[in-house]
Amino acid sequence: MRNFISRLMYGRYGSDALNLFLLMAGLVLYLLGVLIPVRVVAVVLRVAGYAAVIFTVYRMWSKNYTRRREENDWFIEHITPLVQGFQRKRAQMRDKDHVYFHCPSCGQVLRVPKGKNRISITCRNCGNVFQKKT
Repeated sequence: MRNFISRLMYGRYGSDALNLFLLMAGLVLYLLGVLIPVRVVAVVLRVAGYAAVIFTVYRMWSKNYTRRREENDWFIEHITPLVQGFQRKRAQMRDKDHVYFHCPSCGQVLRVPKGKNRISITCRNCGNVFQKKT
């Protein structure tokens, strides 16, 4: 069976990050379409879910490596800042010893120790000094 699938996919693009995202989005849209009681909205969501899954299969079976790689590179380029932002927020929420502030003049994120009451913070980026309560 494994050999059959290998021969079947020979010369095809296969899967990548965009395909995984499209597949998950398609499944979520389909499930929302099943759960929502409003008939018109449910049909639209299910059709969008089907379209995402069909486009995923199309991309997997495609022989146009260049175009599929460009699409995936565009997706990675635009999704990376969002993923890194969520990871940074998650790390900040788990950090129980520090408080994070944004510099009012340049927007740089600054980490200061928690529990110091009122503290004078100097931005390392622009040198701006401001007062905050930790």
